[in-house]
Formats: sequence, structure tokens, C-alpha cells
Amino acid sequence: MFELSEDNRYFLCRYPVTMNKGINGLSRIVESYTPFSPVSGDCYIFFSRDRKQVKILKWDTDGFILYQKRLAKGRFELPVYNEESGCHELSWATFYFIIRGIDFETVRYHNRFRMRSIRYANI
Repeated sequence: MFELSEDNRYFLCRYPVTMNKGINGLSRIVESYTPFSPVSGDCYIFFSRDRKQVKILKWDTDGFILYQKRLAKGRFELPVYNEESGCHELSWATFYFIIRGIDFETVRYHNRFRMRSIRYANI
């Protein structure tokens, strides 16, 4: 399915990537710099050096999907983290904020009830 949702896990590649890399080049980066497999179904996020472009690599049951976004103005703001690994796991909310251009510092969460799914008995 062609979608990115909160059901996926998101990993931000720590190093900038040349945007001429395609599916093969990005999957080799995942294999080289992370303990993960590119065919796990997780989403791997790669930014250009100037942070005006992003590519997201995802395995979808029978092949790779490569999403790409290029900003017409501005740049993507990234969270600060101090890990030595090649990737940093992001929550769905953080990923969404990055893609939509929402500032992490000024967002406040309010405690709300949230139901994950509803299951009905067969009647």
C-alpha cells in the first residue's frame, strides 16, 4: 500500500545523502550503516546536505517504494540527538512535524483519550 502512517517505524539517517541515489544506493546505505534490513517494512529517511530534499525508502511486501519531496522554499528542520549509530528512530509525530514544517519546540501536547482500534464481536 502506498502510504506512510503511524503503523510504520521511521529511522532517520544521520548523514546527508546525495539525492541522485535511487533505491539500490539507499538500500545499500541502510545495510552498511545500520543493524536493520531494508526489506523489514520500516521507513528509512534520508535528507540532502542542504535539507531541502528528503527521500524515504520503504519495502512494501513485493518491492521498494521511494518517496521524495523537494521544498520550493525553506528547509527541513531536524531534531537534535546524540547517538553514534547511523540511524535514529523517530516517532510518527516527529516525522510528521518534519515533513509538514512544524516547529518541535513550540508544540504542546494535551492529554487526550486515544483509541487504537475497535473490535466488534460477530453477531
